[in-house]
Order: sequence, then C-alpha cells, then structure tokens
Amino acid sequence: MKRLLAGAAALATAFVLAACSGGGAAGGPNAGGGAVAAAGTGGGTPTTSSTTSETATTSAAPTPTPTPTTPTTSKAAPTSTSAKPKPKPTPKPTPKPAADPGVPCAAAAAASGTAACVDISAHKAWLLQGGKVVYGPVPMLPGRKGYATPTGTFHVLSKEKMHLSKEFDNAEMPNSVFFYPGDAFHTGSLSVYSHGCIHLSPGASLKFFNTLHIGDVVQVVP
Repeated sequence: MKRLLAGAAALATAFVLAACSGGGAAGGPNAGGGAVAAAGTGGGTPTTSSTTSETATTSAAPTPTPTPTTPTTSKAAPTSTSAKPKPKPTPKPTPKPAADPGVPCAAAAAASGTAACVDISAHKAWLLQGGKVVYGPVPMLPGRKGYATPTGTFHVLSKEKMHLSKEFDNAEMPNSVFFYPGDAFHTGSLSVYSHGCIHLSPGASLKFFNTLHIGDVVQVVP
C-alpha cells in the first residue's frame, strides 16, 4: 500500500514539474512571454530584410543628364582662284568727225556736239552737229568799224531770251546767245552793222537760241 502511494506521489510531482517548465500549451502568462521573446529574437528578420530591399530600390541613383554638345561648323573649301579672268575687249576710239568742206571753221567741225560757225567776210553763219551742217548758211552782219566782232574759237557763256543792252539805252536783243563778254548772236538788222554782236534774222536767231547750249563751241573766222 505504501508503495502505491509513493508511486502516485511521484507521478503527481512529475506532472507539476512538466507543467512549469515548458508545457504552457494552455496559454499561461509565462508561456505567452516566451512566445513574444521568440518573435523578437528570430521572427523579425524577414520584415527587416523586405524593408531594406524596398529602400535600396527607391534610392537608386538618378540617370545623369546628358551634356549638350556644341555643333561644329564645317568650313567650305576655298574657291580656287587659279583661273585667269578673260581680258576685256579694248574699246575702239571714236573717230573724230571729218570737217564739212563747205564750212570754213575747222574747230567747229571737229566738235563732237553742237557748234556754230561764223564767216565774217562772207557774212554767213552755220550750225553743226558732230561736224556736219544741220542749219545754214544763213545771212548775218558783224560789228561795225571800231566795234569789230572778235575772231577765234569760243564757247557759249549764257543764253537770255530777251536781253536789254544797258550800254545802248536798254536796246532789245531777242534770243541772245553770248559767246564772248558783251557779244552774242541775237535778232538784229541785216542792213545795219552791230556794235560787236552778230545780227541774225528773227527765225535764224530763234534756231540758234534753241540749238546751242552752254559750253558749245563757237568759232568766228575773219
């Protein structure tokens, strides 16, 4: 009987020891603490690893911005200058007009533009263009004795449609073409000699006035 009691006591003691040391399956306070400790020591590793991986992926280095490059300008190849330019044709000299055989004024006939010729002794006058007679001869009267018309080669100095001679009481001198100081072609008497001018008929003086220009050659021969 004593042996049976002793065995029962031993079993009871063994059951108590087993329940205190690890058999907290029923969810006692000690058992719950052990579970928390186990999770803190070993169960947290997966969570930490996942967070680290996401952080590494998010903080990847940004793609570097490409540096702009300056385009290089290609220079055109220099044009060859070895080709010699073609020589320019030499202009032909303009031949001087031949003197009109019917005109005694060589200088007036040689003028390239408009010119006038006066023959004092013949009492004739002409207009020429490029050495050719375009008008005349027409009758004229030169200056009287003591007021001789100057001879030589001159140029038209001025023109005045109606000149009044202050030297001779404001005498009218229509269609005046001055070729020498105080002397001009103008409308005047063909029966009375002038005081140095060249008298022409009204029609002839108008033709001389309209044809001659300032600078044109006027040649008067004796």
